[in-house]
Amino acid sequence: MNIKTEIEKTIPAALPVQLNDLDLDPEKIKAIMINEVVPSDPSQDFYGSPDPDYLKTTIPLFQKAGLPAQNIQDILQTGIYITNAVKTPKSDYTIERSTIETSLPYLEKELSLFPNTKVIMLMGDVAKKAFNMLTKKATGKNAVPSTSTYKLRTTELYYETIRIIPSYIITGGNILIEKSKAQMASQDITTMLRLIQ
Repeated sequence: MNIKTEIEKTIPAALPVQLNDLDLDPEKIKAIMINEVVPSDPSQDFYGSPDPDYLKTTIPLFQKAGLPAQNIQDILQTGIYITNAVKTPKSDYTIERSTIETSLPYLEKELSLFPNTKVIMLMGDVAKKAFNMLTKKATGKNAVPSTSTYKLRTTELYYETIRIIPSYIITGGNILIEKSKAQMASQDITTMLRLIQ
């Protein structure tokens, strides 16, 4: 199945959205990591080129978590799919709520493609907000309390039968500077890996 084609069957891409043009078997995916936003250059996204910027910070986090990943295929073969909450590049430092809302139909359809999801990791505040918007629409309440991520990390949160793990953004230079967040993100990835074994 091609992710982009499948999403576009339901939602015609009227906007210049960046969807993962990726072929995979959705049955094999056990965990989904939702990052914040697509990069301005699509070739730097997780599946964009052989050595994209987004993987330069992500791969070391997986390695630190105990998965000897060298590329995105190693991550996919472990049953982990990575995507972005916001499908259009950001134009300002912060991402407005309306920008998140514009991408929600695409994210909602994308998440529905994976029937065997056991874990969803929310990498950063934008991913947390987007996921809460989806769960509030479906159930009338947020799946993730509006508490600091570091307080929520060890709380067992569920949406239906799916374990939700709020964590930190895995892309961009900040994760390399903020060593404590990198440490916590890799610990959270370790938890995810244990849950999908």
